[in-house]
Amino acid sequence: MEHDQMTAEKTPPARVPTRVLVVDDEEIILQSCQKILEKRGFEVETEQNPFSGRDRALRGNYSVVLLDIRMPDLNGMEILAQIREHRSDVEVIIITGYSTIEAAVKATRLGAFDFLPKPFTPQELVSKVEAALEQLGRLHAEAAAQQKSGRRRWRMIGESQSMNRVLALITKIAPSDAGVLIMGESGTGKELAAMEIHKRSLRCDRPLVSLDCSALAPGLLESELFGHIKGSFSGAAATKPGLFEVASQGTLFLDEVSNMSLDTQGKLLRVLETGEIKPVGGVETRKVDIRLIAATNQELADLVEASTFRRDLYYRLNVIPIHLPPLRERPEDISPLVYHFLAQYRRSSRPDVRGPRQISSDALERLMHYGWPGNVRELRNLVERLVVTLEEDTIRSKHLPDYILPGSSGESQRVPRTNQELKEMKKRFRERMNKQLERSFVIEALRRNDWNVTHAAGETGMLRPNFHALMRKYGIRAEDHKT
Repeated sequence: MEHDQMTAEKTPPARVPTRVLVVDDEEIILQSCQKILEKRGFEVETEQNPFSGRDRALRGNYSVVLLDIRMPDLNGMEILAQIREHRSDVEVIIITGYSTIEAAVKATRLGAFDFLPKPFTPQELVSKVEAALEQLGRLHAEAAAQQKSGRRRWRMIGESQSMNRVLALITKIAPSDAGVLIMGESGTGKELAAMEIHKRSLRCDRPLVSLDCSALAPGLLESELFGHIKGSFSGAAATKPGLFEVASQGTLFLDEVSNMSLDTQGKLLRVLETGEIKPVGGVETRKVDIRLIAATNQELADLVEASTFRRDLYYRLNVIPIHLPPLRERPEDISPLVYHFLAQYRRSSRPDVRGPRQISSDALERLMHYGWPGNVRELRNLVERLVVTLEEDTIRSKHLPDYILPGSSGESQRVPRTNQELKEMKKRFRERMNKQLERSFVIEALRRNDWNVTHAAGETGMLRPNFHALMRKYGIRAEDHKT
């Protein structure tokens, strides 16, 4: 699958005459914005009526629209949604006296460039408008470079509707600096998605720095993130910059962010709020400029309710959520993935390694019916093993591991319909196959009942809390499938 690839360098835009529209129901705000911006050389028009403001924003030749979030009869969020639907050449800055994290998150999700709380200083207003214009200039330069650069393959492979939606979303949000939260089971490709976002962003010529938050104790994690001063703790033999500084003007990817301690979560939130870090053992703060992409294989909303993850940090991270579907829910992607890995590992093997070039239809069917608890990572490892160990040209069913090959009766391929039948079938299969049975049992029950958890639990003879526990065990969310 190919999509357009943006490769423009971050070139400052040429200063051109600009027009700014200010839409606010307070006359004093309109007058203040006009006076401040016209002193800086901007062409400024104002509109107090929200309906007229919406029409002018949709039809007028403006570069930036300053938009009040609370107006009578028609609020700024509704106008913003319409602007984003019809205008890609205008940046919108939301201005409001109701400065809450929730409102900022919602405005950003709808496509606002930034959020300016009242009261604001002249410098704050000018800085926001100039930043919006710089963003527009970069996007224009990027579009021109995109036409020259041609097309480049994605590293994420998939032909399913669910993967097409993911790739389309990545393409849409990559050029912005908005925070991204990637959610998905282990092995679904969360770091690969972060790489795709970065290489399509305006920061693509700067570093992408990754860190697995589950791999370090809280103290070491803070040192890795924020850096430390020489002698600040035992073993700190020299001053070391943190990853926020290493990733300066680039992208920082934090995997398994749910494993952070509450104390570290608080420090991360302060950095995101202030744009400043303080190294461990240090007294002075340092400015940082990064785009943050976080990832988790857990449901952060549930952790928030359980008081193990900060609600305010969750809102900060979850500006643009991306859900990566598990491989079992997109079996049509298994074939292109297999052939991709076959070609990849044949190229990387020794010249004398013959290895398979294709897969038989019966073997492919077996793979498509397997539950893939390890997702794409498990499939990749299997193909690599087959390339190294097989000398035949074609992968056949007999070459697949036992846990993918069911018994001759084919009983393991049949999904149980009741809790009692599930218990009986689990007795006859090894642990790995039991997980596949459980997962398939839950998914099929939900499908039969239009993803209604209560009805699915009742049909299978399970209590709703127990059925919901199985859903959480395998990361199955009914709301992801409701239309």
